[in-house]
Amino acid sequence: MSETVERHEFGAEVGRLLDLVVHALYSDREIFLRELVANAADATDRRRFEALTNEALALPADAKVLIAPDKAARTLTISDAGIGMAKDDLAQNLGTIARSGTRAFSQALGEAKAGEEKATEGEDLRPSLIGQFGVGFYSAFMVADRVTVTSRRAGTEEAWTWASDGKGSYTLEPASRDQAGTDIVLHLKDDADEYLESYRLDHVVRKWADNIAVPIAIRDEEGKEETANRGTALWRKPKSEITDEQYKEFYRTVSHGFDEPWATLHWRAEGALEFTGLLFVPSMKPFMAMEDERRSKVRLHVRRMFITDEAELLPNWLRFVQGVVDTDDLPLNVSREMLQSTPTLQKIRRAVTTRVINELTSRSKNTEKAEEYQKFFENFGPILKEGIYEDFERRAEIAPLLRFRSSTEDGWTSLPDYVSRMKPEQEAIYYLVADDVEALKNSAQLEGFRARGVEVLLLSDHVDAFWPEQLGKFDDKPLRSVTQGAADLSKFKPEGEAGEIPAADKLVAALKLALGADVSDVRTTDRLVDSAVVLAASGSGPDLQMQRLLRRAGRGFGGSAPILEINPRHPLIRSLDARAEAGDDLASEAGTLLDLARVQDGDTPRDPVAFARAVATALAGTSAPSA
Repeated sequence: MSETVERHEFGAEVGRLLDLVVHALYSDREIFLRELVANAADATDRRRFEALTNEALALPADAKVLIAPDKAARTLTISDAGIGMAKDDLAQNLGTIARSGTRAFSQALGEAKAGEEKATEGEDLRPSLIGQFGVGFYSAFMVADRVTVTSRRAGTEEAWTWASDGKGSYTLEPASRDQAGTDIVLHLKDDADEYLESYRLDHVVRKWADNIAVPIAIRDEEGKEETANRGTALWRKPKSEITDEQYKEFYRTVSHGFDEPWATLHWRAEGALEFTGLLFVPSMKPFMAMEDERRSKVRLHVRRMFITDEAELLPNWLRFVQGVVDTDDLPLNVSREMLQSTPTLQKIRRAVTTRVINELTSRSKNTEKAEEYQKFFENFGPILKEGIYEDFERRAEIAPLLRFRSSTEDGWTSLPDYVSRMKPEQEAIYYLVADDVEALKNSAQLEGFRARGVEVLLLSDHVDAFWPEQLGKFDDKPLRSVTQGAADLSKFKPEGEAGEIPAADKLVAALKLALGADVSDVRTTDRLVDSAVVLAASGSGPDLQMQRLLRRAGRGFGGSAPILEINPRHPLIRSLDARAEAGDDLASEAGTLLDLARVQDGDTPRDPVAFARAVATALAGTSAPSA
């Protein structure tokens, strides 16, 4: 080995951490290119900043980051015309893991800015510092078995080459470079051939670094260079400089949709926590069911560099929102897994969620655009309702945003509107859950409420069986399923003359005996008008729809059996009551009545074949010719 080549051992912590960085810190192997491009863009920004006070450091007019694959040599080179590194910089920044020239520069810059006045009104002298040489740089060893870094510090004539195989030591030796800047050469592993293909490199750059301001060019096999990134972060521009068409184009890019955004939220949070958000609420449902992917895919950027779309910046119940959140308050070289536990990201999540809720609240209260909000709710209401079930902290904010069909109102209504229409003696908000709205409108469960002019909310979304119990109450009014609230009807006087409920004691006793454990009780009711029977849930436990869902899911239901309520004014019940008085055996009729009540509620008969036979027998009896 030449005497000019210096061999050094890595810092003591490198041996312990390098394997972790290469094999565990990053979940996507292609991240190495994001890290190296970020470092190169950062070095370019640093040189541009220092040139403000030292003209000798001015950037070349064509300054860019160049990515050059060489298939013959099996190398990938990332070059920049940035600030560069001297010998000591290479040893300190690359010889000690997690030490960063960028970090040191940022700290020094912050101290200097504390007592500095702006040189030019409106001019921000701070560069957009992205990379942190250290952990991020060592991601190169995920795809390379040897890395060389040749660098020349701007303002000096001397260049040095740092080289290592990442196994405990590195070398430093003098080198030559025509201009200031850095060349990083990766000697690729046998399984990293994909990073020798220009199209693959272009895809990675567009995915991870499309919005970096410094041009990022890729050189193909013929020596041609093409810029791979757009270089403009739309969200970083003032709203006054962005047209509606630009917003729409960007929305379609991040959402992969063809519609226009229903709402656009663009803001910058400043203070203890700084970030920029550009979010969109779609105007159409996506082609793929949102039940298949239940996590928010809002993109997290750090200083314009894409980090991940798996940071869950919004809760699951706002997963329909698309867009970007960009912050300077997070380090770039932290894995997506580690991001989940950072306090800064938790604060950003809270702030972004609040901003979206405030926007939806404002739009929901705009009576002039009520139809637009109803359209939004038709698209995403079922997802929004999940928040009532999942998010205890936000339930009170979500509830006014919900919309419902009603037994008394045309179109959609809200919980605040329902409360404003409640009868003076009414204490609860009543609702009924079924699989579709038409079944709800014709349900026997509503007859008594309609007869008394009591409004019932009609719920038919797949989540409606779950969230009302979690919400519990709204505006101090308890939510109550009509299948559980029959006793409250005694507080309301029926419209018209209903008269006293006829007694049917013999029939009630006969039905109880015949049905046994299939029901918890049999009783007469005045909440039916046209139907003969109806089911009610016991006073405790889930309502009937929830019980059905549990049975369909194979989870069973260990609570009380339903209550069978009969309408003693109905001709069928009067006829059966007369037969009970005469001592007839009503076991078969009792089973048919219970199955009728189940079918009315959208359930299946206990024994469909037996029920079909009973109905056929009854029809044959009514159609038999007279003697």
